Amino acid sequence: MPRPEEGARTIDDHRTAPTPEVAAGVPQRREVEVVVIGGGQAGLATGFYLRRAGLVPGRDFVVVDAADRPGGAWPRTWDGLRLFSPAGFSSLPGWMMPPWDDATRGFPTRDHVVEYLTRYEERYGLQVQRPHRVESVRRADDDPGGRLLVEAPGLALSARAVVSATGTWDRPFWPTYPGMRTFAGRQLHAAGYRVPEEFAGQRVVVVGGGNSAAQILAEVSTVADATWVTTRPPRFLPDDVDGRVLFATARARIEALEQGREHAGVAGLGDIVMVASVKDARDRGVLHARAMFSRLTPDGVAWADGTTQQCDAVIWCTGFRPALRHLRPLGLRTSAGHVAVGGPSGTRALDEPRLHLVGYGDWTGPASATLAGVGPSARAVAAALTKR
Repeated sequence: MPRPEEGARTIDDHRTAPTPEVAAGVPQRREVEVVVIGGGQAGLATGFYLRRAGLVPGRDFVVVDAADRPGGAWPRTWDGLRLFSPAGFSSLPGWMMPPWDDATRGFPTRDHVVEYLTRYEERYGLQVQRPHRVESVRRADDDPGGRLLVEAPGLALSARAVVSATGTWDRPFWPTYPGMRTFAGRQLHAAGYRVPEEFAGQRVVVVGGGNSAAQILAEVSTVADATWVTTRPPRFLPDDVDGRVLFATARARIEALEQGREHAGVAGLGDIVMVASVKDARDRGVLHARAMFSRLTPDGVAWADGTTQQCDAVIWCTGFRPALRHLRPLGLRTSAGHVAVGGPSGTRALDEPRLHLVGYGDWTGPASATLAGVGPSARAVAAALTKR
């Protein structure tokens, strides 16, 4: 049904003035052992383990990032986003996230996470090179060493191995429904949502059955007439289940899989964590989902039974797909947007053993798309690369 839509400064010290060649846009060519593409949580965790294995940041391995500031995708999420668990259960390897002190308002905020990630890359001297959006990773056919070329505007790196850790935020998934092009109101994806005040006094339909939809509905419903629609009844976790329980469950699943046993993991518990704002929405009586509409009309939405509802905006909280456009030149096999991976680390591309993928979801390691869960995958990748 639906169809998805579809980085580094110079490698020298960041205080060094750019050469005339760089200023003119002529790519610098440099050989390194490893290039990590993406400076968010997955890239930082990988950089931490590469450094701990003895590789020198900026010399032996380079982390490149498309953003102009630290924090990965977190600075671009909505202002009111909060974590599902205390800071101590939301940490990258090596350094615990500092405590969040506002005990009366629940778990750490988005800005607390951004500050932590900023300090993390400084703490370990990872020298993330930004902003450079990597456009391609390709095989260096003229290189007898069998290297991969990582290319971005004004930058070209030759590496023995590449770790792709670009996440999913840059590739929001938009489903396709009849009438989307003729709807006269505003449509936006959760990736474009920032604050509820921009919808004050409006009629808003929030689409999606996950945590993003529940949290955005909770916010928007305080200032707007909000309706929640889902393709299946939402599954709420018990009030006492937060990230601590989810982390323990994810670890239990990892252990079970390593032992060859099946384990439902976090998905077996439910989908929506009852953070404070969602509990408040429940108390206000707005946490009720209607079945998914069948089409959009010029002034609203309509269901298969003929029921219609006018609205001013539709917020699509419909998830993301892996941001892998830069890997297209490699011609890798994909299924549902996923590259086939395996090997001891579970992250090595089967069609290109010099490439690893980290942090995109369970297919690149259980819970690897989370702050607390990416560590094991990053450690396994670093071990595989340094062993080579």
